Order: sequence, then C-alpha cells, then structure tokens
Amino acid sequence: MRVELDNLSKSWDGVVGADRITLDIADGDLVAFLGPSGCGKTTTLLMVAGIYKPTGGTISFDGRVVNEVAPKDRGIGMVFQSYALYPHMTVFGNISYPLRIQKVNKGEIRERVQRVADMMGIGDLLDRNIAQLSGGQQQRVSLGRALVKEPQLLLFDEPLSNLDARLRLSMRGEIKRLQDGLGITSIYVTHDQVEAMTMADKIAVMSKGVLQAYDVPEDLYDRPKTLFVAGFVGNPPMNFFDVEIMRTDGDFRAKSGAIDLVLPADRAEKAAAAKGKVIMGIRPEDVDLVDDSAPAGEGLTLTGEITVVEPLGREDLLGVGINGVDMHVLVDKARGVRVGDSVDFVFNTSRVQFFDPETELSFLWA
Repeated sequence: MRVELDNLSKSWDGVVGADRITLDIADGDLVAFLGPSGCGKTTTLLMVAGIYKPTGGTISFDGRVVNEVAPKDRGIGMVFQSYALYPHMTVFGNISYPLRIQKVNKGEIRERVQRVADMMGIGDLLDRNIAQLSGGQQQRVSLGRALVKEPQLLLFDEPLSNLDARLRLSMRGEIKRLQDGLGITSIYVTHDQVEAMTMADKIAVMSKGVLQAYDVPEDLYDRPKTLFVAGFVGNPPMNFFDVEIMRTDGDFRAKSGAIDLVLPADRAEKAAAAKGKVIMGIRPEDVDLVDDSAPAGEGLTLTGEITVVEPLGREDLLGVGINGVDMHVLVDKARGVRVGDSVDFVFNTSRVQFFDPETELSFLWA
C-alpha cells in the first residue's frame, strides 16, 4: 500500500501537534517517524490510523483519500508500546481476537493464528496466559495480533521502548526481517535514532510538529539539511562551533576564539558568501588525535585538554576543552589518554558541515 500525506495538520485549541506534514511512503517501505517527545510523530501516526481526525490536509491509501474512513476499515494493524494485551486471555485468545470480531470461521482462525504464532516463534505458547510471558514474548503476541489480520499497513508506536537493550536489538532484527519478508508497508514511531537508522528505508525527522527532513538514513547522517537534523541524528551528537569563514591567500579558513582551520573550497565557499558568523559542525568520529607518527599540516592541527574520558568498549568518548570551548572526540581506546592530558587533534575537514544561524538551513544541502 502506498501512503501519501498532503499538508496534514492537527491542532487542539491553538496547540499544534502536526503542522502541514507532506510525505510519500512507497509500497512495501518501512518509514520511521523520528524525533524527541512532543515532536508530532505519534500524533501523525494516530491520524494515519484514523484515531485522530486531521484539522487540515489529506491522508491517501493507494490514491484514495481515507480521512473519513473508520479505523476498522483502513486495513491497518497496530503495535503499541504498552502491548495493549488482554490479561484475562491466553496467547491464542489475544492473537485471534481481531478475527473473532470479524466473525471469521473457527477453522480459519485456528490456522491463521498458528501460522502467525509460528512465524513469531511463539507457536508453542498459545495456551499460556499473558502474565506468564516475558516482555519480549508479550511484544511478539502484540505483533502477531496485528499480523493475523493480514493488514496492508502496519503501524508501530514505539513498540520496543519497554524492553531491555539486548532484547531491543534482537527484536529490531526480527521486525525488520518480518516486514521485509511480508512486504507490508510500515510506519514506525520512535525517539531512538539507532532503531530508525538500522530499520527504516526512509526516515521522517520531526521537531515541534514540523517535518524537518525526509530521506534515506545515509543522507540524513552525511548530508543533514537543517541544524536540528545534524544535531539529532548521530550518537554521539555532532559538535558545533560559531565561526567566520574567511578567504586569505587563496585559502578558506574557519576562525573563532577557539579554532583556526584551513577548509576545502567545496565545503566552505557557500558559507563564506554569508559574510558573517556561521555554525560549523563536525561529528566526533571525524576528529582524530595526532601523534608523532602522523603529524598534521600547518593550519590543520588544534590543541586541547582532555576533561572527560567515557569508555564505550572498543572506543573512548573524550570531552576536550579548547580555548574555553567544549567538544567531543571519539577515539580508539588503545590511545590510552587520560583526563588532564594535553592533546593535538585534527578535523577531517572534508566532513565539516555549515549552517545559517538565522534559518538553521545547511549551506551545503538545503
């Protein structure tokens, strides 16, 4: 099913939940709605589901406007954060409930429930009570209940938020495998960018009810079109500096009280035309420490003091102070640096981003 949202809006007494959201979800794609709490992602999902009625704009399924179509007639299955299971029913009772409401015959119900339960890896748990299941098993029941209806559109409202980190990892893989295998168009609401980046074909990034960007994960990460997207997508988050871009002796340089860097022309030329301060961004993994075996050239090396070391396993996340400005650097733990060390480091200037401080739009990609 192809899903189109055209200037979709929702407000309550002047409070805007979603503001003119326009996007096109291709048949069979999994699209993530990503953003912080209160950004409008769940509001938009509930309008697609028919639970909220839009105050403006249209929702179309395969070219048919469904604004006035009841939720039960939209051909959707929904998976909730809270699982929303019936505690007095067995696993079989929960999964079969939508079919019993539709008055499907008992033989077909038994066959479809067993097929979906086997697909979810809970085929041997059909007689269990919900209270006897783990969180992961309950989430599988919730997903099975959505799938047994054989929906054309699957809607996920932060379905993994109540699970521990290891179980979230395995369930992400299972949901994506099932969605790919079944080819069901899906919308997945999450505030977890790792879920969005690893599962989605495309991501809609939202903030304060406004769609900030709608793109494939790689482009959101490498070519962020707004300052919000640059700061929200990526973990650890991007470093930002207020700088002026100047051209001296044919070189473009980024200058502030903290830094002075030579920049490649293809990155700096548009920002330099702004004739004033701009915001420069660099991701922590695009900064590296310099040692004697690999010195950086003049105009590239900066010096700072390590203020924090956060071990992350194979890597350390360093807090570095440079002339009163704090930044983060991601390095191999084998570097063995400690708090208080003075270090030289270098930016991968081919990866720097530049944003207009007024519009917050990228000079490179917007």
